[in-house]
Amino acid sequence: MKKIAIAAVMAAGLTLAGCEANVKDEGEMPSVDVDVSGDAGEMPEVDVETADVEVGSEEVTVDVPDVDVTMPSEK
Repeated sequence: MKKIAIAAVMAAGLTLAGCEANVKDEGEMPSVDVDVSGDAGEMPEVDVETADVEVGSEEVTVDVPDVDVTMPSEK
């Protein structure tokens, strides 16, 4: 169980390390009045650049040893 948790943390770390976020605008919390009127606020503006990943495949021939199995005879 520990190995799965460690693998999950490592995968999350690699995922987060693969992108860079630059915050252009910090944003603003909405101002609310007790009379149910207020300013809607503003979401922060974020520019995210993800890593470039190239995926491909290649056909490879692997030599596998020939194994002969001799079963013992039943008595």
